Parts: sequence; C-alpha cells; structure tokens
Amino acid sequence: MTQTQARVAIVGGGISGLSAAWYLQQAGVPYLLLEQSGRWGGKILTEHVDGFGQQSFVVEGGPDSFIAQKPWATELAEELGLADRLMGTNDRQRQVYVLNKGKPTPLPDGVLLIVPTKFKPFALSPLISPLGKLRMGMDLFIPPRRDDGDETLADFIRRRLGSEALDKIAEPLMSGIYNAEAERQSLLATFPRFRDLEQRHGSLTRGMIASRNARQNGSSGAQHAPNGRPKSAFITLRGGVNELVDALAASLTGDLRLNTAVERIEAAARGYVLALADGSSLPVEAVILATPAFASAELVRPLAPDAAELLAGIRYVSTGTISLAYRASEVDIPLQGFGLVIPTSERRPINAITISSTKFDHRAVDGTVLLRAFFGGSRSPQSMELDDDQLLAMALRELSELLGVDADPLFHRIFRWWHSNPQYDVGHLERVDAIEAALPAGLTVTGSAYRGVGIPDCVRQGRDAARRTAAMVQPRQSAAESVSFA
Repeated sequence: MTQTQARVAIVGGGISGLSAAWYLQQAGVPYLLLEQSGRWGGKILTEHVDGFGQQSFVVEGGPDSFIAQKPWATELAEELGLADRLMGTNDRQRQVYVLNKGKPTPLPDGVLLIVPTKFKPFALSPLISPLGKLRMGMDLFIPPRRDDGDETLADFIRRRLGSEALDKIAEPLMSGIYNAEAERQSLLATFPRFRDLEQRHGSLTRGMIASRNARQNGSSGAQHAPNGRPKSAFITLRGGVNELVDALAASLTGDLRLNTAVERIEAAARGYVLALADGSSLPVEAVILATPAFASAELVRPLAPDAAELLAGIRYVSTGTISLAYRASEVDIPLQGFGLVIPTSERRPINAITISSTKFDHRAVDGTVLLRAFFGGSRSPQSMELDDDQLLAMALRELSELLGVDADPLFHRIFRWWHSNPQYDVGHLERVDAIEAALPAGLTVTGSAYRGVGIPDCVRQGRDAARRTAAMVQPRQSAAESVSFA
C-alpha cells in the first residue's frame, strides 16, 4: 500500500494502535500505522530465555495475561487464529497470600475481590483482627449510596468494609491492579461493579454472594467453557502475551512504519497533515492517537488547546519488574499459590511477588522456578531510582526475608516502564468525556489512559476508535467512488 492511499493515520503501535489498525482493515479503510520505537506492542514484551534445558523460560516484561470476563482480547486472539494457543491459570493452585506483619498470610478461601463469601474460612483467618471482621460484617447493614457521584476506592472501602479491609485486602489487591493510590483512585473508572452491587443488592457482601451463586449454578466443572475458551479468570498465550502482538503485526496489510516519530499534526482542507521527524509529511483524512496522554496533549495542542490541557492533566507513574529463575532443588518457597501481595503499610520496596511458574504452565524449564517481583508506582517509587545492581541486590534481599529464598538465581531480567501507567483519579470519566468533546472532527484518542488499562480494554478502545473513524471516512469514500464510477 502506498502512503497516498492511506486515509487514516494511527500514531502509536501498542496494543491499542495495533487493534485500531486491525479493525480498520476489517472495515476496508486504508490506514498507516506509525510507531516511534523500533518494535510493536508498547508495554507488552515477552522474552524467551534459552540455555537451561530443552525448553525456554517465558519471561514477561509487562502484563502476563488478560482478564477473561472482558472478552475483547480473547475474541481478537481467536480472530487471529490463536484459539489453540490460549490457556488459563493453574487454578488448582490459585492461592494468593497477603504480607501481614512481615509474614505471608493466605487470603481466606471465598474472598471474591475484596468481599468474604464464606463464613468459616474468613472467621478463622488471622489476616483481619476480630474488630476488623466485625466492621466488615457491618456491610450487611449500612445503607447503600444512591447517587451517581464518583468517590475514591479508599473512601468506598472504608465506608462499606472499614479501614482494616482497605489496608489488608483492597489496597494491595485492587490498587495493585492499577498501580494506583487508593486515596486518589476513581471508583467509577476502575471498579464500577462495586457501586452497582451496592445499589442493586444493598451491600457488597450480598451482591458478591449472589454473583458467586449465579456462577456456580452455571458452572459445568469443565476445564473449558462451552465456547472452547479456557475456563479461568485470567487467560494468556502459551508462548507469552507477545504472541498476540506478533500475530496482529503479521496480519496487518497496511502501511506499517517503525522508528517513525510524528512531530506535529496540522489541519488541512480535507483532514490533517502529519509532519514527521525526518522532514516528510503525510496527508490523511483522520488521525487516531494511540499514544500516552501527555504525548497526545502536545500533538493536539495547536488544534485543540482545551483538550490538550485535559490530556496533560492525566497523571502517570513509573513501574518495573524483575524476574528471577532458580533451580527448584535450591529453593523451598513456602507459598502454595500464585504469589504474594504487599500492603503499603508494610513499607517494603516491592509491591508484590508472582510465582510465574506456578501461575502458568510453560513458563519455566523443568526443575526450575520462575519468580517476578513488582516495584515502583505510587507504592514504592524509590525503587525506580536504583541502578540495576542495586535493584538486584534489593530483590534478592526481599526474597530472602519474605520467602526464605537465598540461592543464587540462574538469571534475572529487569524491565522498567517510565511514565507508563496512567492514573485514574476521581473524576476521570468526566475528564475523558470532556477530552472527547473538545477534539475536532476526525481526531480521536484511544488507549490505556482513558477507559480501561488492561489488554481487553485497550483492544476494545482501539476497535471503537476504528469504528468511529471508519464511519466518518467511509461516506466520503463512497461518494468519491460514485463520482469516479459516473
């Protein structure tokens, strides 16, 4: 495809931009996809480490899976012919631990998200004090909030379940998903289901029990759902999440350009002109910006200053991971589950530890263990400033103190993601509505900064941006074809 044929420019080659390109392609709209870096995928990055056996280690630098309840990433994988590569977690070992006074403590059986739905395991758990458990039980009697106003996740949890539930369960589990501060995190932008359960059932506890019963009544006990998909809360691909990126890039037939930076976007008589860093320019009818909000702000500022100010107001934090592999014979990990989450109140320099080789099959060589520690964000920002040697020493010290792991790792891999995680502060959805309203026709923003940070949400947002853009440019295309035919 030549550049003169492209009618839509997509700026940003992460999963949102790649998805937008795919769905424009399905709609028959010519496009070009521009990525500033030398690879596709954004924060999705899988490394295969060889040299330790017949298999490879599968090391995820970014997300290791996507949530099954949101179907868009799974549907995209199936569209790309990856259905037989999809797999779920090892749910028979799906135990999560919470660091409590320096010791890993199992999250009680029956806790769904943050709410206990089984009495005995919760009552016997040492994770929450007797007074904390009593306060959580008051959820059954506290009247629901009936208005539609936003509030922080912290305020919501304190209001319904109390401060101890916030500290020991909600903050490490819920805020950890978004690398966010519970005291600033928007409930409606991140966990709107909690408000819905509160309003429909009068309490979180009743709502979660009803949801659990509905799922159990519809469960067949099979390992796969009736549609053939893995029956698991989280889904990944056998060779790592990057398989999705690789399949997408290989299936795109448009004008794809890596190492191509956009410096300016200018208005033109029939759309826009993109000024590239190499001095060339590209005329297009519409633009989809799948770049971080702060980058999009600078590109749209001359065209839509109000939208630019709103975009620039979306905060970002930096995060990182360090993966370490060990011989199984040299470590004795006390956790019989997926890993350990760490409340901010524990004041550790890491936020969580995942046992990747337990969570998923095909992640480690036989006879080895693969761990991953998370750091940075609003919960341990100081760890981002450590150099690689300091970071490795810190991670080894934490693994020794928390899990008793004292062996030398076979290898380690460090990934840092600077200014990569958007923060959904209270009022975030209103901000996004205002951004979209302030953008001129033919200019669209999409990606993790707006209506969901996970892979499925990014796929959906890329698809929706493509559909809106296609609906705008296709009438022009049809009109032009009619004139040409006549």
